[in-house]
Amino acid sequence: MPHIIVGTAGHIDHGKTALVKALTGIDADRLKEEKERGITIDIGFAHLALDSNTTVGFIDVPGHERFIKNMLAGVGGIDLVMLVIAADESVMPQTREHLDICSLLHIQQGFTVLTKIDKVDPDIADLVEMEVREFLKGSFLEPSPILRVSSYTGQGIPQLIETLREFVGKARPKDASDIFRLPVDRCFTMKGFGTVATGTLIAGKVAKEQEIEILPTERTARVRGIQVHGHAANEALAGQRTALNLQGIEVSQIQRGMVLTTPGLFIPTSMFDCHLELLRSAANPIEMRKRIRFHIGTAELMGYVVLLGQNRLEPGQTAFAQIRLEEPAFALPGDRFIIRQYSPMLTIGGGQILDSAPLKHRRNDKNVIETLRVFKEGSIEDQLLTVIEETGLKTVELPELSARRGLPAARAREYVAALVNSGRVRVLAESPYIAVAAKAFDEAAAAAAAAVEKFHETNPLTPGIGREELKARLFGDASNLLFQAVLDKLATDKKILLEQDLIRLFGRKVTLKADEEKMRDQLTERFRLLGLEVPPPDEIISNLKLDRNTARKIIQLML
Repeated sequence: MPHIIVGTAGHIDHGKTALVKALTGIDADRLKEEKERGITIDIGFAHLALDSNTTVGFIDVPGHERFIKNMLAGVGGIDLVMLVIAADESVMPQTREHLDICSLLHIQQGFTVLTKIDKVDPDIADLVEMEVREFLKGSFLEPSPILRVSSYTGQGIPQLIETLREFVGKARPKDASDIFRLPVDRCFTMKGFGTVATGTLIAGKVAKEQEIEILPTERTARVRGIQVHGHAANEALAGQRTALNLQGIEVSQIQRGMVLTTPGLFIPTSMFDCHLELLRSAANPIEMRKRIRFHIGTAELMGYVVLLGQNRLEPGQTAFAQIRLEEPAFALPGDRFIIRQYSPMLTIGGGQILDSAPLKHRRNDKNVIETLRVFKEGSIEDQLLTVIEETGLKTVELPELSARRGLPAARAREYVAALVNSGRVRVLAESPYIAVAAKAFDEAAAAAAAAVEKFHETNPLTPGIGREELKARLFGDASNLLFQAVLDKLATDKKILLEQDLIRLFGRKVTLKADEEKMRDQLTERFRLLGLEVPPPDEIISNLKLDRNTARKIIQLML
């Protein structure tokens, strides 16, 4: 059974809430002020059973420009949109802004509803529909139907329900096998139950008694109870409007903008690498360190933009960038976001998160740009390989790979297995699962073999180089696991021999020159004469008037 969320969009007083009520029988305006003023201030919720197997959730958003912040808290979780345009007003400013937001969030399914059709003559309705079609040209809604509806008389409602059924049937549902994530849009206390948090379950699933983590605070809680569309349930799945009764957390410790997820997987961050798009309608370009309002999930945060590879982004153009926020947040690669001007508050662009755990970059670092290009355009395998290659000889464990690309551990492991099969990655351990790029491993092995050979050339009388000395020279940042794996590979390939704490080239033996053999004979004879009464070696060397360094090495060989 698909679990689909439908969202409204459109200008204030164009009939979005009335349309949802005509469809579902539910008044999505829940606040006293909303009912008194007759306008939607915050997001509202409803649901409709299309058949015995399919219940659609609705998110009704405010249309007033002052409440775009609230609109953004609701629209991020929808699967398809109903763009609502009043037949007696046609396209208005927030019609445009809401459509821009839906496009930036890559909402790709939906249709348009001409409401208040009972208030205009058919000729006017035809003219407005022509204007709307012109307005929608080039947008994702251009090929979709425009339905004429009156929420007051019921005209067009049956056709609207059939259109909903058609679009829901072909909508791509959210992935219940993904990592559990629920951005919080409401939280409150219910007498006899305690803290309740609600939101759209955008990925994965959650069950009663499950432990969850609240990000970015990293507090934990237990799921005491679940409701889906107002009914008690044992679990909730991706795509469902969900209310969770949480134990172990006070209502004051959770708020809109936070995210509920699986514990221990993610670390909040105040930086995100992204691909950024500036709307053609933006009044000004984006320049370095432009202050913005950053909207992701249900959160609004203040921050600024650092462009990568360029100093200026013109309207209608795209760029790689790093968003730096004033406080930590949580998002995963692939998540969409909106940016608005700090003041006046206008939507100017948006984009896609590419890396949720980046470092600060030099703005013109070509390697960073290439990495972000892989994260944007490359396959999952290529993205994981890039992360593994970035870690170099430090290696990377499966949980880090999973978190860095926002993949369930089992799925990340499958992709890494494919990289292993293609020879691009080596697995150093199964539990914990630790990987290294094959190229980095092979280069380290070649460097180690060359270092051992160089040591022999420089120290012909020394049997081999010590393990710790070799590690310090070449593998300072590497794990002991990687170092041992390199040595084992070289030994298996008969490149080196491992002799306790010494490493030497395979087949190499110390060959003494004539003068060194003479020195060895002198030392052997002196030790024979001394028997058990042997003084310190340096005293013997001094008495024989031998070169101290050479004699010491020969004595070491004689032991």
